[in-house]
Amino acid sequence: MTKVVEVKGITRNYGARRGVDTISFSLVEGEIVGLLGPNGSGKTTLIKLIMGLLQPDSGEITIRGLAPMQAHALISYLPENTYLGDWMTMEEAFRVFEDFYADFDQVKALSMLDDFDLEVRQPLKTMSKGMQEKAHLALVMSRNVPLYVLDEPMGGIDPAARQTILESILQNYNPGSTLLLSTHLISDVEMLFDRVIFLDQGYVRLDRQVEELRAETGKSIDNIFRELYAPGMRRKA
Repeated sequence: MTKVVEVKGITRNYGARRGVDTISFSLVEGEIVGLLGPNGSGKTTLIKLIMGLLQPDSGEITIRGLAPMQAHALISYLPENTYLGDWMTMEEAFRVFEDFYADFDQVKALSMLDDFDLEVRQPLKTMSKGMQEKAHLALVMSRNVPLYVLDEPMGGIDPAARQTILESILQNYNPGSTLLLSTHLISDVEMLFDRVIFLDQGYVRLDRQVEELRAETGKSIDNIFRELYAPGMRRKA
């Protein structure tokens, strides 16, 4: 299968504090990968390195053979914090995305807004945190790119609405693209994953196909996560 992302021996520290340490893995076309780990495990650092927002101390990352700073057009990124001006309506946000991204599909975005019960003329400042997260997700998933990177996309969305969000992601996701999703809401979203990468204190602790893990253990990904990171089971620094 064609590699979309290659991470080779990446290390990034913050002074004496470890961010990520000698991490290596590849992401291939057509897979949805869960990036999982407790707070401080290195998830956000790794995502920022993939996005070119941080530079590694050593190692290399490529996206379709390009350095992250050269690959922005290939990645649709949803950061943990919303970033559009709260004075905007979704109609205005569409225009911004159309101006910046030739691959933006407004028809798809409108369909997702309808799925999420959001109005195209509603200003972001009148939306709740969860509604704003839905709005940003609709914009990000409406680009046609090889790689989608979502960092905690549903942290503010109420549990009752999460199933609708997941179904919309699956319906609008291009099966030939790669999706990397970082989340703490494992039980809610694990049905999406083809593969999971567990980080612990800056290291890759586990990198496996989901169906293999379930078949071997007879457990859900959420239960495996809870056991791996239970007190006394964490990797020693």
